[in-house]
Amino acid sequence: MLSPWLETLGAAESLDAWSAAAGLDLVHLGTHADADEIRDTAVAQPLLTAVALLSARALECTPDVVCGHSIGELAALAVAGVLDEVAAVRLAAERGRLMAVAASAQPTGMAAVLGGDADEVLSVAASHGLEVATINVSGQVVVGGPVPGLVALAARPPGGARVRRLETAGAFHTSAMASAVPRFFELVVGLNARTATCRVVANADGAVMTDGRDLLDRLVGQLTGPVRFDQCLASIASLAPSLVLELAPGGTLAAVAKRALPGVPIVALKTPADLPLAVNA
Repeated sequence: MLSPWLETLGAAESLDAWSAAAGLDLVHLGTHADADEIRDTAVAQPLLTAVALLSARALECTPDVVCGHSIGELAALAVAGVLDEVAAVRLAAERGRLMAVAASAQPTGMAAVLGGDADEVLSVAASHGLEVATINVSGQVVVGGPVPGLVALAARPPGGARVRRLETAGAFHTSAMASAVPRFFELVVGLNARTATCRVVANADGAVMTDGRDLLDRLVGQLTGPVRFDQCLASIASLAPSLVLELAPGGTLAAVAKRALPGVPIVALKTPADLPLAVNA
């Protein structure tokens, strides 16, 4: 995912600094590492942050509003100037390590529940000891929790719903991540927060904010609380955007946004070749 962005302006110098901050060789991981290595959340989180930041810088424009999804909130806050890029990548790496440790404590996982009645889906999931981890759009809920609960849900899905297990190290955005909270809180409290240079839509409830301290503090609750991307998209829709860009590695969120923002041009940045399309739009 990183290879297409290596030749963009300042990429080499930034990746050196970000790798040092993360304690990882991001260039190797983003160009030559195999799927198992990348699947490690301690690796994936800083790498995704780095790729997003490189693509944001290559745009050479200032957004009116930014919104991340889970780990994407860190890149969004860096783009909005709440924290600097090195701090964002370092925090992403620490977040990934803490969540990996929490995930290793017990066998948990996640599953996407597609379709079905929302209330029934949530009720059945809860009966199996599962928690809501993400609501992306109506009819697309991600739940997480003990593996036996996920197996039971897949064996007898709620009426009309389909259940698809996700390849994750554990049940992110649920109580399974509770052990990661104290240390992550210490890291976040120690950061210097700046007022956002543009509006930021927060994952927890879609609130539109600019207070840097509040935005950083909300990152802590995000570890164990659900990502309400449906509410984020509703807030973005209320701002009547003329264009929505998904930073690299783009594609997944753009598909979700198209369902919630009909008629709004949406561009996913996958490689620098997509930049002219984004800028000209």
